Amino acid sequence: MSQPIDLEYRFMTMQDVGAVAELERLSFSTPWPHDAFVNELTKNPNARYVVVVHQNRIVAYCGMWIVLDEAHITNVAVHPLFRGKKIGLGLMIKMMGVARMFGAKSMTLEVRPSNLVARNMYTKLGFREHGVRKRYYSDNNEDAIIMWVTL
Repeated sequence: MSQPIDLEYRFMTMQDVGAVAELERLSFSTPWPHDAFVNELTKNPNARYVVVVHQNRIVAYCGMWIVLDEAHITNVAVHPLFRGKKIGLGLMIKMMGVARMFGAKSMTLEVRPSNLVARNMYTKLGFREHGVRKRYYSDNNEDAIIMWVTL
């Protein structure tokens, strides 16, 4: 049995943007640019971002927008070397708590049909499929499955 990993969950700061943008590049074929994260932190009052830190290194992050009583997950990424350790699950549980703290009663996200690991994790957290966005992902025109959960 593997040893538990010492993790710190905290809100993202401007000092984290470079590391988060690098993690984004490692995780996605069409990553958000550095400036998008700066804008999220400085100009979007609905945005909430949480980073996961292990030994002073950001190993995961998640962003969401909270509008009225709904939370919309914008991004979730775990560093490739730290995948398979349930960090994404812990991060999503944390984000659901943050969403409730800010008054959200439900949460939504989009996920690729081909991302079975993420889909299974979301299902374990109570998310259910509620539709499809056709040709949502610009890198390969893959559809997105829309999932919702009541918080």
